[in-house]
Amino acid sequence: MRNEIREQLLSLSDTDYKSFHTALMPGIDPDTVIGIRIPVLREFAKKLIKEGRTEKFLRELPHKYYEENNLHAFIIAEIKDFDILLSELEKFLPFIDNWATCDSLRPSVFGRNKERLLPFIEKWLRSDSEFTVRFAIEMLMIHFLKEDFREEYLLWVADLRSDKYYINMMCAWFFAESLYYRPDEALPYFTENKLTHFVHNKAISKACESRKISDKQKAQLKGLRRKA
Repeated sequence: MRNEIREQLLSLSDTDYKSFHTALMPGIDPDTVIGIRIPVLREFAKKLIKEGRTEKFLRELPHKYYEENNLHAFIIAEIKDFDILLSELEKFLPFIDNWATCDSLRPSVFGRNKERLLPFIEKWLRSDSEFTVRFAIEMLMIHFLKEDFREEYLLWVADLRSDKYYINMMCAWFFAESLYYRPDEALPYFTENKLTHFVHNKAISKACESRKISDKQKAQLKGLRRKA
């Protein structure tokens, strides 16, 4: 199954897209990137699911190619049973080694099982794996800033201290979104300097680049930038 699916993936290679996308992922070996556009890969994942050809592939960890990891992510994101999804997710998360695969993993069933999801987010936030922590922050951002919000969630992210770039970038993204969805609760984290220097300034930059944030709020945020 591994070789059959791999051969099909290799046949979908787009050389120009490979060059473009590899440049967006510093640190990833270009030889592990086939170069398949995301919509094409998503359609291939749906085809495998429809044909019932995914079970063996999901057991074939670790994968060699970046696109195999993305394919894996797209397949498990479609699992409708929460318990089965969590089982497959726990097996896969330690093998994620880049931001693009991490950020493309959006299980549809999570939106209907938020209370069951929350303990796993707490656990993943304590992981030693850079992209498991990033995934946890992203799930908290997607599912708990709009509805089902609790102020303690801001503290969970603010308390993270890491030297991992992609964790800190996701923390900044989380707080940039918080400034839009939960401005009253999020703003004190900036006025009272509760975030690390990097997260503080990067979150302000992201918020000021967003069309969702008002000009008035952007002006206020710019005045809160911290000097080196």
